[in-house]
Amino acid sequence: MTDFTNEAVEVYAVKDEADGYGLHAGALGPFETLAQSVSAMAPSTSASLTIPLVFALAGNATWFVYLLATSAILLVGFCVSRFAQLSASPGSLYSYTASTLPPFFGVVAAWALLLAYLGTGASVAGGALYYTDLFARQFVHISPPAIPCLVVVCSAAGLIAYRDVKLSAELMLWIEIISVSLIALVLLMLPFRIGFHLDMDQFQLKNVSFATLGPALVLSIFSFAGFEAATTLGGEAREPLRTIPRAVIQCGVLAGVFFMLCSYAEVVGFRGEAARLGNATSPLHMLAGKVGFSSLGVAIDFGAAVSMFACVLACITAAARVLMRMAHSGILPAPLEQTSPRYKTPVAAILLSAALMLLGTAVMAAFGFTGSEMYDLAGSLAVFGFLTAYALVSIALPFARRAMGQHSGTVAVVSVFSALVMLMVAVFDIRSAADSAHARIPYVYLAYIAAGIASYSLGRRRAAKTA
Repeated sequence: MTDFTNEAVEVYAVKDEADGYGLHAGALGPFETLAQSVSAMAPSTSASLTIPLVFALAGNATWFVYLLATSAILLVGFCVSRFAQLSASPGSLYSYTASTLPPFFGVVAAWALLLAYLGTGASVAGGALYYTDLFARQFVHISPPAIPCLVVVCSAAGLIAYRDVKLSAELMLWIEIISVSLIALVLLMLPFRIGFHLDMDQFQLKNVSFATLGPALVLSIFSFAGFEAATTLGGEAREPLRTIPRAVIQCGVLAGVFFMLCSYAEVVGFRGEAARLGNATSPLHMLAGKVGFSSLGVAIDFGAAVSMFACVLACITAAARVLMRMAHSGILPAPLEQTSPRYKTPVAAILLSAALMLLGTAVMAAFGFTGSEMYDLAGSLAVFGFLTAYALVSIALPFARRAMGQHSGTVAVVSVFSALVMLMVAVFDIRSAADSAHARIPYVYLAYIAAGIASYSLGRRRAAKTA
């Protein structure tokens, strides 16, 4: 059996991995670091687009499904935060796994995490296209061409990510604060409209089919995808071994509470109109109309659209750091590791990340996919990447702590349970495929991972021959 714990000791030395990457060290404070995770999740988007889909499966148990999802995410968050207390680097979960487990698992984690961020970025770029089309039809009665819109979204996000990581983090933070605040305002006004009372149907899980809770859990997990994105800022966060672990846990807790409140409020607000909520593409806009402020609904939709742009920006930022770390490890070409002398950002990696997101969505647009279909399909693919990375980092944590002489039975049990939960969610995801397009996604993902492993193996053979 390979003894890989000795290799991990070198990683968790006093000096952080973040040193020497050429990034703007210490540029981001606690709030900007938290903003990276929050924006990668785009919580206001889930409140508008994902919760209705979960409700269509879970009904009165929608809030309960999000409670389960929050619990599962906090298990992963526990593992990620413990790793983040030991080491900080741009590679986030990939670095944690690669530094502890055998190289094969590190390679799988790298390609999985890269696809997760690129897929999420493409998904929300499609969502931004959806809202752009919605507003254009509503206010100027035209449908803008898809590909030019996608070019603007991806190019603008890439430019901001390239120019200044602090500026992009602050921009993402304010976008999410405004968007979430508008949603919170509608939720606070709702009781004054319908009266102050508890909806016992929800708390008693009335008429809930437990057979559908598995697929509903899969959808709810996607709402949290990217909650760990702060870990990609290990080279730029101030006091990363403190701020990043806090950001990961804070993001999981705050998002979980927000999603449960939104779920409860949306179900209450549409009581007696279940079919409308299950098919709604803008439930919060409709709720704003119910409380007498339709104009606030327009603002919420606009906030969701801008939030999607912020998510594209966050995913470009995160994917670029993963590309940079992969290049540093020799998995990808060395130029992807280079940073701008002026802006201290990974130029080539940012350009490649933005270009891949644009390419993926542009190809889908050329084949006639709508923005909402891009959001669905690209997001479904990204989920597998996140689940893989989450499971591997959970498995790696006990070995890393053992290498540091900090073995804990409790940590080992939590880690194993976390990995099993991620595996269970993946199985639910595969079994809940509703059509041929979704049924093919797991095979596309496996083919992608196999190609990544094959590329790594060929690279090592070439290196061995030239050595």
